[in-house]
Amino acid sequence: MTTPFQQPPHPSPVPHQGQAPHQPVPYASPIPTRRAHLADALASEWTKLRSVRSTMWSLGVMVLLIVGVGLLVALLVVGTRDGGDLSPEPSGTTLLALGFFGVLLGSLCVITLGVLTVTSEYGTGMVRTTLTACPSRGRVLAAKSIVFSAVVFTVSTVTTMIVAALQTAILDAAAPTASDWIRATVGVSLYLAMLGLLAMAIGALVRHSAGAITVMIGLVLLPLVLAMFMFAKPLRGVQEFLLAYSIPSQLVQLYGDAFNDAGPHGWSVLWLIAGMTAIAMAAAYFSLERRDV
Repeated sequence: MTTPFQQPPHPSPVPHQGQAPHQPVPYASPIPTRRAHLADALASEWTKLRSVRSTMWSLGVMVLLIVGVGLLVALLVVGTRDGGDLSPEPSGTTLLALGFFGVLLGSLCVITLGVLTVTSEYGTGMVRTTLTACPSRGRVLAAKSIVFSAVVFTVSTVTTMIVAALQTAILDAAAPTASDWIRATVGVSLYLAMLGLLAMAIGALVRHSAGAITVMIGLVLLPLVLAMFMFAKPLRGVQEFLLAYSIPSQLVQLYGDAFNDAGPHGWSVLWLIAGMTAIAMAAAYFSLERRDV
């Protein structure tokens, strides 16, 4: 006597003489399939970036800061001039430099969004789904970088051009040259995009939103703050180095101004931030390939 849980195994059917054993038929999907490529990863990352609220909030605050602070500085300059100040009329380069203050504050929003582009997936566990759909981790990182940098560059270019045009109209100053205009709009936007990529790389290394944002804010502001307190003569060389190579100083260089004569000038600051970003991205790539999710 056997119980329902102890049924004797049924004998396997024995094929007749000359009959081939049963072979499993491979499954063929009726839906056409193809190999995934970078365009699919780009479409996926674009969908994720535009569908989360942090993107709209971060970019919206960035636009408000760049436009609002830029116009506020221009109005303050007009009020000072109308109040009897005998300072000379702003030149084209000085006029564009008024947009620096809003861009510096807006860069903090770019840093935050760059970090969240990576760390938000680790916080929710979405990164497992992403890497299941696209096992090539390098392709995922490349797609995130391309989509994020393109969005930041486009939004910041349009915003800085609007601010520069409004400041020119408000101050009624001499129009800047084409070279100064491109450097203060396109050049600044390229710098912001690469700064955001640097934040993305730090986010991929740290994998924690608050920690990565803290690291990036320290990288942006700490060198300049430390330099302000280095009054001792033996530290004069360190102070000049920090003043010349801090991120706010590099942004000022794109506007044609500088804290001192040392350090990079003009377009060369883009090569400096590009080198830093490339090193951080390489580290993020190797970390993503070797570490578990």
